[in-house]
Amino acid sequence: MKASVAAKLASLVSRARELDALLADPEVTANLDNYRRLSKEHADISPVVARYGDYAAAEADVAAAEEMARDPEMRDFAEGEIREGRARLEEIAADIQRMLLPKDPNDERNLFLEVRAGTGGDESALFAGDLFRMYSRFAERNRWQVEVVSESPGDAGGYKEIIARIAGQGAYSRLKFESGGHRVQRVPATETQGRIHTSAATVAVMPEADDAGGVEINPADVRVDTYRASGAGGQHVNKTDSAVRLTHLPTGIVVECQDARSQHKNREQAWRVLAARIKDKQVREQQAKEASERKSLVGSGDRSDRIRTYNFPQGRVTDHRINLTLYKIDQIMDGDLSELTGALMAEHQAELLASLAESP
Repeated sequence: MKASVAAKLASLVSRARELDALLADPEVTANLDNYRRLSKEHADISPVVARYGDYAAAEADVAAAEEMARDPEMRDFAEGEIREGRARLEEIAADIQRMLLPKDPNDERNLFLEVRAGTGGDESALFAGDLFRMYSRFAERNRWQVEVVSESPGDAGGYKEIIARIAGQGAYSRLKFESGGHRVQRVPATETQGRIHTSAATVAVMPEADDAGGVEINPADVRVDTYRASGAGGQHVNKTDSAVRLTHLPTGIVVECQDARSQHKNREQAWRVLAARIKDKQVREQQAKEASERKSLVGSGDRSDRIRTYNFPQGRVTDHRINLTLYKIDQIMDGDLSELTGALMAEHQAELLASLAESP
């Protein structure tokens, strides 16, 4: 184990002991906010400390086996124990390295999902609708909540644009690598000669900002417009100015919400989406500054990047960032994304481990 990792573990063990003592102190735990903060820190580091205990125990087992190997009568047995013990040490060390990787502070947040039709006309809007259904089904499989914030239906079905809030444990961590360009190759329903068409849509996944999210918006920088919503909704849609449009003047970001029946609800949703978009813009600007040093393979989520192709005639889905092709397009379009998202998370983790290995 690297000296830097060992030093980090020793520090965590020491801190865990301090937290044990603090959480046992009635004066400390009387303050609920303090108690929650310390409990969360304890919960975060306890698994690493426990795994380090496993490593120490395995080291002791190897040392005992090496001592046993000095006895000629026990040597064969002891050498087998040494091999197994060293393999276990390598396994535990790898686990510890993964556990020590820097955590994305947004991983446990809810998110806003935006799907927009790109090139391809009506077929692109239909594909955007298929992508939104795919993500909705994936959310259902994970028991996450999906709430449509704004939608602009396509002329022949699907969506020109749709924005939804997805709420649930670990939602952002599972979907954050979906941002980018998605391409489809298939025979459109309107194609009479059976020709394969190529269309595209873009996906944006943004963590939901909260009051502590570091996003400060000066109300003076935002122009608020209200207007009558269009589309389905009956007489209410035509009689009240319930739709809300926010324009953030410094960045030019525009957010429109009209799906809720009340202006208050639409205004609230629009502010939340605006905060998420501003935070997303800040993060991407920071990533652009760091790109010259090292650009993450799967973490950039550049909207202009073509990240995935869905080829219906061949029944395959290919993620171009990690060169992964799966011949299960029907299952994937029905929300079975676990293999894809798991592979992307594993690749990102491998990159972080490689970066950690390169550091002194």
